[in-house]
Amino acid sequence: MSAVKDQIAAFVEEHGKTYQDIALAIHAKPEVSNYEFFASQTLSDQLKAEGFEIEYPAAHQRTGFAAYYKSGKPGPVIAFLAEYDALAGLGHGCGHNIFGATSSLAGAALKAVIDQLGGEVRVYGTPGEEGGEEGSAKASFVRDGYFKDVDAALCVHPAGGPKNGLSTRNLANAPVDIEFWGKPAHAAAIPEQGLNALDAQIMVYNAISVLRQQLPTDVRIHGIITDGGTAPNVIPEYTKSKYYLRAASKETVDMVYAKVEKIVEGAALQTGTKGKMQLFQNFVENMVLTPKLDAVWVKNMEALGLACEPQTWKVSPGSSDVGNVSQVVPAIQPHISISDVQVPGHSQGMVEASCSQKGMEAILLGAKALAWTAVDLLTDPALLQEVKEEHAYNVAHQKEVE
Repeated sequence: MSAVKDQIAAFVEEHGKTYQDIALAIHAKPEVSNYEFFASQTLSDQLKAEGFEIEYPAAHQRTGFAAYYKSGKPGPVIAFLAEYDALAGLGHGCGHNIFGATSSLAGAALKAVIDQLGGEVRVYGTPGEEGGEEGSAKASFVRDGYFKDVDAALCVHPAGGPKNGLSTRNLANAPVDIEFWGKPAHAAAIPEQGLNALDAQIMVYNAISVLRQQLPTDVRIHGIITDGGTAPNVIPEYTKSKYYLRAASKETVDMVYAKVEKIVEGAALQTGTKGKMQLFQNFVENMVLTPKLDAVWVKNMEALGLACEPQTWKVSPGSSDVGNVSQVVPAIQPHISISDVQVPGHSQGMVEASCSQKGMEAILLGAKALAWTAVDLLTDPALLQEVKEEHAYNVAHQKEVE
């Protein structure tokens, strides 16, 4: 192990409890997308105390932040991605309290040595990975140019099980609202004077169910009606539903989006109502893998005595806005165990694992492996070039791996 990596390990051991305490504090105060005021302020304040320059808010996200530290020597720019949002009604059932603390600690540990190496370290606080109001903020960071000069982006996601895993290709996702406006009327006395917005919404729901028969196997569509009217004896004037339109590539999602849009138009025509379909948050891109970068992570995990296992699926059934980042720079999002037994994601068991002793230990292990991976990229120009070339090729040829 290099002297620089020894310094990083020593920093993590010395300062790790501060970040573990932050993770527990965020866990105790769960906040959903665009409301992570405590989490974002706590993490960015800690990074400021470490000597980072802080931009808050960032990327037109009121709970987003960007932390910067530039060494006095030229070199690559490495960004660590920090998530910290919770799930509505559940809390930290995806471990993002650990996620944000791990990335922030990795950034602080790298900052402690980067003056020796050259380059720049950043930590981007990216709200709302779970979606929701102003959700999937990494898309905003990409759109606003925060990655235009970044060489690689690194993060690790907590895993509810005993195994550590590699980055996985996942599904692109268009989160949409579907709304209808009709005309209210007394449902018993003068039904002929009403235009039923609920009828239109039900037509859409049923038509999407039929549409599934004619879609590629990688497509997933699921939705709920969030507003179905006000009273049984009043013909609904307004209704609203939310859907996720997912597929292995943006091109397929765009195709599905166009089909569902036609369904909305047809339902409006049949009922005499006015219909509208639109994204209610950022579009989520599919993940582009860079195996050479994952291999660097694996080497550093093995140096910590931890094995990583490849995933058993070709495409993960979920979505993550890390995919948006991976479309523009090499990025990894491997998984690190926070539970000795298998725990489903988005469950009470995962909430408990996210404040467990193993979860706290994972912060230190993950921060070391992330910072060590960054050191390898900063100190080996040939390796970084190979990573960037592989990424560019995979972005250009991603349709071939669907």
